[in-house]
Amino acid sequence: MNHFFKNSLTRFICSLNHFHFSFTQSSRQFSHFSEPESWRSMEGLIRCSANYVPLTPISFLERAAKAYRDTTSVVYGSVKHTWGDTHERCLKLASALTQLGISRGDVVATMAPNVPAMHELHFAVPMAGALLCTLNTRHDSAMLSILLSHSEAKIIFVDYQLLDIANGALKLLAKTERKPPILVLIAESDGSLPTGHHIASETYEYESLLANGHNGFEIRRPNSEWDPISVNYTSGTTSRPKGVVYSHRGAYLNTLATILLHGIGSMPVYLWTVPMFHCNGWCLIWGLAAQGGTNICLRKVTPKGIFDNIALHNVTHMGGAPTVLNMIVNSPISDRKPLPHKVEVMTGGSPPPPQILSKMEELGFGVSHLYGLTETYGPGTSCIWKPEWDSLPLDKRYKLKARQGVQHPGLEEVDVKDPVTMASVPADGKTMGEIMFRGNTVMSGYLKDLKATEEAFSGGWFRSGDLAVKHPDNYIEVKDRSKDVIISGGENISTVEVETVLFGHPAVLEAAVVARPDNHWGQTPCAFVKLKEGYDVDSQEIIKFCRDHLPHYMAPRTVIFEDLPKTSTGKIQKFILREKAKALGSLS
Repeated sequence: MNHFFKNSLTRFICSLNHFHFSFTQSSRQFSHFSEPESWRSMEGLIRCSANYVPLTPISFLERAAKAYRDTTSVVYGSVKHTWGDTHERCLKLASALTQLGISRGDVVATMAPNVPAMHELHFAVPMAGALLCTLNTRHDSAMLSILLSHSEAKIIFVDYQLLDIANGALKLLAKTERKPPILVLIAESDGSLPTGHHIASETYEYESLLANGHNGFEIRRPNSEWDPISVNYTSGTTSRPKGVVYSHRGAYLNTLATILLHGIGSMPVYLWTVPMFHCNGWCLIWGLAAQGGTNICLRKVTPKGIFDNIALHNVTHMGGAPTVLNMIVNSPISDRKPLPHKVEVMTGGSPPPPQILSKMEELGFGVSHLYGLTETYGPGTSCIWKPEWDSLPLDKRYKLKARQGVQHPGLEEVDVKDPVTMASVPADGKTMGEIMFRGNTVMSGYLKDLKATEEAFSGGWFRSGDLAVKHPDNYIEVKDRSKDVIISGGENISTVEVETVLFGHPAVLEAAVVARPDNHWGQTPCAFVKLKEGYDVDSQEIIKFCRDHLPHYMAPRTVIFEDLPKTSTGKIQKFILREKAKALGSLS
């Protein structure tokens, strides 16, 4: 058992969750497990390999290879694989990883867009007994080197377009005592390698490496379903990213829950607009294997690419942050194509403006809304739609759909609580509290950061940091991040509510609201706005529009027109905007 696995994971999983499973037990021998207390009064009951197997998403691929062997699993340009092909390729890739020295508990990192290799690595790495660490494709060399060092990754798979960034990170690591990971280059689908780049002689190439593996490889199944399967780093918008550790058990359960949330039946066709590196693609990479789905890989997300692929491949499902939906509804007519049928879209990441939900459905998309965090394996709640809402006026209908809803079937409980007393807030739709989670699809903890883990789990719940209200029907509605709430003259202002009004202005394409310091009021709302092409309005018109739809104290007093900074998952980087607003100084 290596240093990373033993010291960084065993300690906090056992101490915080009060489970005392041994990570070195055999998956087929359970004689040293204590039997359930309830069995003591009953004869003839045993726990053995016939009735107990650690839960793992690996099993979804094995089933797909039998049930959907000849069904297309992956499409990327001219590349096309069946589930039988994918199973064999993943076995060979897992074998190749072990030939490079990968052992149980080692970390294998990736830095790549939504290409077939990313799909295969989600299965092959855990099949080799290792942990997958999918890194944000927008990281620079400095941040990449920090995360590679922190995760102690032994190998990094890098897309050819990101090779220079990876080489820069490896050079930085070479200056430290940390041994740089082995680099495996993912070439373009036609096998071509980048020109004009330095490719070190010790660099491996993805397809060549895979070809050297054996398809008879014996999968290294988890000894315990609590074994870690992946490390996902948070966006790090306010501090250094934290490594969120997922278990095989949690990934398995959240995969099934996400399938249910998205209404995914047998053999769907899924268009990958959600980054696969983000929460392991909301666990849907594993989920599509469970249902024998077809993964349509999209390297770059554009409205034209979305509409073209839907028409070409008869896409049934897709996902995306509200910024992706905003991009679709504001796309040029020339980029669009009629949908072959209703395409189901699952959106989450930030509260979607009701106006965007309405326009998406006008285009023929069916939109469902979910909510979660990296620490909850992605999706944790869903705004379950009720038939009786269909008869409501449009504006009320889409306001209901914009709520975050209730926990999914794999999560024990979600609640809105007072963060100090831990008492549940009244279900009045007005009293704000912090969203908290409890259940089997909450992270195991933060890698090498026991203090942060204990703080996140204090009180026996995972504290999200998001502020919300709970409505009489028990649906929750996010109002803000705790750090984003504006306090003006003693009044709390929800930036989400102000942003929703801003999206109602016909000229506004994107909007974000943050606090600007004020010597008199403490803080006042400052709006950053990007206008739609062809529109020309001034700040006073925007301010007046908000005052016509909000209490005056909630309306922005400052409006700045510019492009909004975003993460690669589509979230607006408010910490950058807060610094800009702070630099403006007091308005009064």
